[in-house]
Amino acid sequence: MTTEQHMLFSLRTALLALVTLTTIIGGCAGEKLREPRPLTWPHAAPGESTLWAVAPLRNESGVGVFDPLLVTDALASQVQQVRGINVLPTNRVLGAMRTLNMQAVDSPESALRLAEALEVDAILVGSITAWEPYDPLQFGMSLAIFRPSDDGRSSSRIDPRALQSAASDYGLFMSRDGSIAPSSFVAEHLHGANHEIQMAARAFAEGRHDPATALGWRRYLASMTLFTEFACYHLTERLLDAERIRHARTVAAETSR
Repeated sequence: MTTEQHMLFSLRTALLALVTLTTIIGGCAGEKLREPRPLTWPHAAPGESTLWAVAPLRNESGVGVFDPLLVTDALASQVQQVRGINVLPTNRVLGAMRTLNMQAVDSPESALRLAEALEVDAILVGSITAWEPYDPLQFGMSLAIFRPSDDGRSSSRIDPRALQSAASDYGLFMSRDGSIAPSSFVAEHLHGANHEIQMAARAFAEGRHDPATALGWRRYLASMTLFTEFACYHLTERLLDAERIRHARTVAAETSR
């Protein structure tokens, strides 16, 4: 190969590298960032927020190889991202429990006692009912909202059968005499092989992952840590929906009087 041919080859190589680099930079510059779909507290007034606490989750899964406090932190993180809600750090909640000499939140009475000590508007109580880190991943949880005050009214009543059918301890969510019940309650078992759950995980991943990675949105079905993060979001969303429906029914009942 002559010197002239060498120069021509080098020039073509340089031009090809320049075109490739320009394409990459242009693609990155033109890529639009997508905002994750936010959740909103249905009772939030514009510019105001309500203060919540998340009680340490009880482990009723029968599995002891994970730390329930890490799941509690994951849940608190998702609730903190709800518009209109601020959440106390888990350490603050644990500190209040130590002050009250409270080993665990195991009843509506203890939940309300802790909420009043923390001076929060609501406390989220729950239990982990399933934790399976092998493919397909599985995660189960029951959650309930308790509010020390609901515009001067006691906690609204819900169907006790919904609590009894949940894979959780009935006494955690309903007082023995039935006088105290959560404002809203949800329970769900998320199975990674379920197509509905996969669709929900894909929607959750929108704006939260790099679509260019090998697994893409499916990384939330491959890592138990990420699946737990998604599950906490999913249960939080369902709980907010339940509270929205409860509030609408309450307003409708009062209006019809």
